[in-house]
Amino acid sequence: MQNHVENNFPDTFERRSARPKLRHADRADDWNYLDDHLSESQRWSTWPATEKLMRGPLPYPEFVIEDAGAIDTELGVLKTGKEADVFLIERATSAERAVLAAKRYRTPEQRTFTRSSIYTEGRNVKRSRDARAIKNGSNFGRLVEASRWANSEWEYLRLCYEAGAPVPYPVQIMGTEILMEFIEDPEAPGAAAPRLQHVRPKPDRLGRYWEQLVEAMKILARLGFAHGDLSPYNVLAAGDRLVVIDLPQFVDLAGNERGIELLQRDCQNICVWFRSRGLNVDDEELLAELIAEAW
Repeated sequence: MQNHVENNFPDTFERRSARPKLRHADRADDWNYLDDHLSESQRWSTWPATEKLMRGPLPYPEFVIEDAGAIDTELGVLKTGKEADVFLIERATSAERAVLAAKRYRTPEQRTFTRSSIYTEGRNVKRSRDARAIKNGSNFGRLVEASRWANSEWEYLRLCYEAGAPVPYPVQIMGTEILMEFIEDPEAPGAAAPRLQHVRPKPDRLGRYWEQLVEAMKILARLGFAHGDLSPYNVLAAGDRLVVIDLPQFVDLAGNERGIELLQRDCQNICVWFRSRGLNVDDEELLAELIAEAW
């Protein structure tokens, strides 16, 4: 059962002010991580049930806890969205503790995919039964589609991380839930990094942000992709470091007829924000640089 405590854990990606520190969930004084009687907000770690390709790239970062006796405790909702919700998960043993972000794609009854065809052009569904179900819009088809988007984000996270792009480390995927690195704000330890949209960096940091984001977009272009929905709302500002999030709609620049159009939109969205903060940048120049990287 979800432990919805948004009052204690506000959407810190969206509101920079009043961001509380993370804390352990309420537990009895005699609580033990080996206790079989878990609370409604707890589960045994799902790590042992995942296979090799369901886990992040090697070597695993230090915060990845592989202990089969670890317990996952849901700390609250970090972000809600039209297609998925993000929860805070504490994975802990008696000796280790790590906070992760759990992105859970919505159930077929809760989620719509009205924009998905824009992004999925050029992608193939391997099983003909799944393809027919998606086309017919059946309950099974919508479940397949939800899993498809979760799997797409997982694959793109792995691909980008291995290519050196600034994305959260993908810890594991299980069904329609992706566990990934929690991006903390180093200037407010224990709180989530804010979205780029909500920060006003000084000129020197603004310039570094621009260089980082351009390099991130170049890495994607060299991989043959555009983010497809890139904006200051899909970038986290973790001190001096930017982290790109929300990747399921990646656009194949060669296979999607609208690929360049969506890449151009990414450039415009980003340049509008940087110009609003005082940096003189040109979206057409940026688009030309990215196209050169792609081909």
